[in-house]
Amino acid sequence: MRKILFINACFRPESRTRILADRILEKLDGEVTVLNLDEEQILPLTLKTMRERDALKEADDYHNELFRYAWQFAEADEIVLAAPYYDMSFPASVKAYIEAISVRKITYTYTDQGIPSGLCRANRLIYVTTAGGPLFGSNLGFDYIKAVAGTYYGIRDFLYFQAENLDVEDADVDKILRSALNEIENCDQL
Repeated sequence: MRKILFINACFRPESRTRILADRILEKLDGEVTVLNLDEEQILPLTLKTMRERDALKEADDYHNELFRYAWQFAEADEIVLAAPYYDMSFPASVKAYIEAISVRKITYTYTDQGIPSGLCRANRLIYVTTAGGPLFGSNLGFDYIKAVAGTYYGIRDFLYFQAENLDVEDADVDKILRSALNEIENCDQL
């Protein structure tokens, strides 16, 4: 059975991003593992944690608990990342998560020429977001995730779903969400 990793950065119980993500997950076939970033509370790397990671890597101890997120990501067949649009990207917990999973010899390696080469099983990452205002033509959060996942983790296919302007005065929130849900429903790639 396919292993789907759902990285949930939706902290609000009434999250509109989560509504969209749930619809995507309903359409996918496989066993879903939910990683709720709010509950995990992954901290950004510091000098202390970098040294700890480096010591484990030096000892070739890649099965230490510290690397559990990297292994979980690397072994997933498909990734769904749901993150609301915060300050032109995503919540800080997503960046801390990316730091936690970026581990050489687990999610990526380097070729003899020094080029990153992905070690992850997943071929596709689905990114879903909602924004209170306009996205101004692009989502730097998705652009960043696509660049990291494509360059380092070896993921080649990306799907992106969004709903924007949800908090704009007089916005028809139900209509905006219905439109995004219809896009998901009619996506022949899911």
